[in-house]
This record gives sequence, structure tokens and C-alpha cells, in this order.
Amino acid sequence: MNKPANHDERMAKMTFGSVYPHYVIKVEKKGRSKAELHEVITWLTGFDDEKIESLINDKVTFEQFFEQANLHPNAPSIKGMICGYRIEEIDNPLTQKVRYLDKLVDELAKGRKMEKILRTE
Repeated sequence: MNKPANHDERMAKMTFGSVYPHYVIKVEKKGRSKAELHEVITWLTGFDDEKIESLINDKVTFEQFFEQANLHPNAPSIKGMICGYRIEEIDNPLTQKVRYLDKLVDELAKGRKMEKILRTE
């Protein structure tokens, strides 16, 4: 799939807080909880609940969000398609990290077991 020329730049400048409510709605609509969403975000980034709220309130961009993150060593094992892109083939590191998060949220919403989402199995 071809992406628009400014796709990576738009992704970098998008605020985490503008997308976060959509994550919450997506998982809650499918019977999962905000606590489970935070567990997934914490696994990927190392952020606790307080830090997640702080990042939302500070209106950080995804670029700032992932600059502060301590990405989980198993994050590269997140593979597959999300939003029409194969995650492991994304060449921009920041865009790939955002898609890691999108994929984890998607797996949570689809009812996947937490052990599989967190790559502990």
C-alpha cells in the first residue's frame, strides 16, 4: 500500500491524547476495560497510569510520547497488518512504534488473551 508523502510527519505530530479516547472507546465497546488498555500501553512503553495521564494532559505528540518510552524488548515480535500496513515492513521507526500500539489495541479489542497480546506465551 502506498502512503501519502506526509504520512510519517502527520503521525509524529498527532497527539497521543487525541487518539487515546478512541482506544478507550474501541476496547470498551468490545467488552474490555480501560485498565486492560493501560496494561497494554504499560507493557509496550513502560509508562504507569500516572504517566499515561500526564502525557495526555501535556498534549504530547506521538514523537514525544515514544521519545520518553522505554520500548519493551519484545515489541519487534508484534507483526501483521494494521491500517493496511504490514508492521514489520514499516521503514519509519516512529510510525512503526505507533502501529505497534495500534496493533496491541486492536488485539485487545478483538478479545485476544492478554498473555498473547503481551507476548508472554
